[in-house]
Amino acid sequence: MRAHLRSVIVVALALILLAWFLHGVNLAGVWAELGRGRVGLLALAISTTLLTYALRTIRWQYLLAGLGPTRFMNAFRATVIGFAANFLLPARAGEFIRPYVLSQHENVKATAAFATVVLERVFDMAAVLVLFAVFLLTADPALARSAPGVFRAVQVGGLTAAGGTLALLVGFFVLAGHPEAIGRISAAVERRLPARLAKSVEGLAQTFVVGLGAVRRPKQWLMVSALSFPLWLSIACGIWLVSRAFAVDVGYVGSFLVMTLLVVGVAVPTPGAIGGFHEFYRIAVTSFFHASTEKAVGAAIVLHAISFVPVTLVGLAFMVGEGLTLGRMRRLATPPGAAEEETR
Repeated sequence: MRAHLRSVIVVALALILLAWFLHGVNLAGVWAELGRGRVGLLALAISTTLLTYALRTIRWQYLLAGLGPTRFMNAFRATVIGFAANFLLPARAGEFIRPYVLSQHENVKATAAFATVVLERVFDMAAVLVLFAVFLLTADPALARSAPGVFRAVQVGGLTAAGGTLALLVGFFVLAGHPEAIGRISAAVERRLPARLAKSVEGLAQTFVVGLGAVRRPKQWLMVSALSFPLWLSIACGIWLVSRAFAVDVGYVGSFLVMTLLVVGVAVPTPGAIGGFHEFYRIAVTSFFHASTEKAVGAAIVLHAISFVPVTLVGLAFMVGEGLTLGRMRRLATPPGAAEEETR
């Protein structure tokens, strides 16, 4: 019952955001703008989007190196299935499904792999914030004057996120070096749980801290950091290409600002970031780059499709090969320890 209620809430949220996004929009004008999109630039945007998943896979393999060797194709399959699940299911369910799929093909515990996915998100945030800082340092001051309230909110949000990201990295570094701290925390939790559940919590804590080990290995840390930038530069390139295809004059460095706002939109827990993605792109290009509402809406729709539809189609093909159904993925969309229990 609780799962059904959660599904109703996220679908309602997506519909509300879409209604807000389309409120007062001239749909005939949007249709006309869609017809003016430059197909060549959109094809390039699709190519750069697909490239990001190869880069994500290589970066994930460096994070996983402390757990054991992994083959590129197995990690790529798990990555694509995970992102497809994020599109099809709410609350970023694919982040839990992805380690489970990998554990079916490699000698890697799903819980430890999940820890590397958590680390990935921290490195992602760090890379986005660095690129946002590049934008702030090089931006025309007139941009800030065009929408001072929104610009100030973005600055404050960026600084807050930077502090939180740094704190997380330091915290993970400390925990990885002091597994006894995790042990003390889990022991305190275990004393309040039934014996069987307490044993599961202990096992989850131990394997999770193993997955955090990458932050204490300088070579892995440097490689993951280095790969995070071409990854996010390729995402920015896709945003820039789609914007150019619809004659939205963002500029490549300007796409770093749009990307930062899209990260906020994607954080809204709707399936496929529907609604949040669209609205934050519209806010970015109408507030700072003087795009008309019709151009912004048309470009947002196409950018969202390019960002999510190709990977979802490839992911669905992989899911068929894995024997995964949407119903089973919903059951797996829990912390990975639960997924491991299903296979026993």
